[in-house]
Amino acid sequence: MVETQGSLRKSLRYQEEAARVVAGGVNSNVRLLGAPICIAQASGSQLTDIDGNTYIDYAMGMGPAILGHAHPAVLAAIRDSLALGQLYAGQHPAELELARLVQRLVPSAELVRFGVTGSEVVQAAVRVARAFTGRPKIIKFAGHYHGWFDNVLANDASPMDGAAAVEFSPQLHTLGQPASSVADLLVVPWNDIEALTRAFGLQGPEVAAVLMEPMMCNTGAILPRPGYLQAVRRLCDACGALLIFDEVITGFRLGLAGAQGLFDVKPDLSTFAKAIGAGIPLAMLAGRADVMGLIASGKVNHSGTYNSNVMSMVAGIATLRVLSENDGYVMTQIQATGRALMAGLRELGRRRKVNLYVAGVGSVFNTSFTDLEDVYDYASFKHAHEAPLKAFLEALLRRGVRPTSRGTWFVSAAHTQEDIKATLAAADAALGELQTISGA
Repeated sequence: MVETQGSLRKSLRYQEEAARVVAGGVNSNVRLLGAPICIAQASGSQLTDIDGNTYIDYAMGMGPAILGHAHPAVLAAIRDSLALGQLYAGQHPAELELARLVQRLVPSAELVRFGVTGSEVVQAAVRVARAFTGRPKIIKFAGHYHGWFDNVLANDASPMDGAAAVEFSPQLHTLGQPASSVADLLVVPWNDIEALTRAFGLQGPEVAAVLMEPMMCNTGAILPRPGYLQAVRRLCDACGALLIFDEVITGFRLGLAGAQGLFDVKPDLSTFAKAIGAGIPLAMLAGRADVMGLIASGKVNHSGTYNSNVMSMVAGIATLRVLSENDGYVMTQIQATGRALMAGLRELGRRRKVNLYVAGVGSVFNTSFTDLEDVYDYASFKHAHEAPLKAFLEALLRRGVRPTSRGTWFVSAAHTQEDIKATLAAADAALGELQTISGA
């Protein structure tokens, strides 16, 4: 790994040209915040841009590339499927094989439905929960992200978010989002069972479901407090509401049974995406047979032209086979690699005497700069300082290390000990830059 990267001349020229024909020069607003690099190729843990610079990648497609980029088993499965056709508008054996694989790994997956994106399967979960309970209200948590659709896009990290948490009051995320879209949404702080109890006390008979990330991955990689998820489960049962785990990020990343397996809590419904397809678009709604039965009967609509397309199904099968072989050895390896990186970053922060905060688990963690000793919800995460994080990430990128633009790191099966060593060397130099800038 060289000390600094070379020119970004071609990437910058690409960005200028793209902005003339693509809105903002990007095809997802999240990428507006990222570095203006144009990727030419990805393999394993490495990215190469069109200027020839290489990067150790910890964005990993924003999480999906759990096996690394261009994993041979996934590529082979896709290649072998191409001659069979891509889209049948009908059933085929691969979708049954994948469903059985999922059911074997995830105990709560009594029935499943496949889709394409996390955002859409969250919508399916909300719809079927309302139908099953006959209730309209959904409780979500400040800082949790459940896709870009109007009815769940509230109180998360957005330019319009003026306060960390206003209990029960949804705050809109974007222009063009009508206030009526969140009229049936209650928002509470996470990791606070008393706050959730108050929300049920306020409108409990109207609450269809509690929707949450079981680990807060979109904001700060914050773990649930001990016993919190179990208390939420009990409260939902007592109040007749369903518990929905949004495992779009955590599913098949925190373990073979996702966060629900790691924390030993069984939700009524779960949404999965990202890692299940190892980079190929694939999402899934899974849950109790009696709830999913409303979809099975056709009483609740869930549709999609590209659902269970052949390429996605075979990619999912290949991914879960690799992750589950040898009693989940690959998952164990990913966690160990990530924990070593987390420990190294913490040690660098201590040695450099900077307030670097590293939170999460080995396979997905977050770096921020905060004076708080404990970050446990959105409000506490909002105390983090944006300027040093931005400078740190930019300094890392110049040295060939690429986390996400929000400071989240996704570790894959392709990351090696050599990658960790090079990453820590780059981080040490980047933190040294921060000391110089701040005069520490």
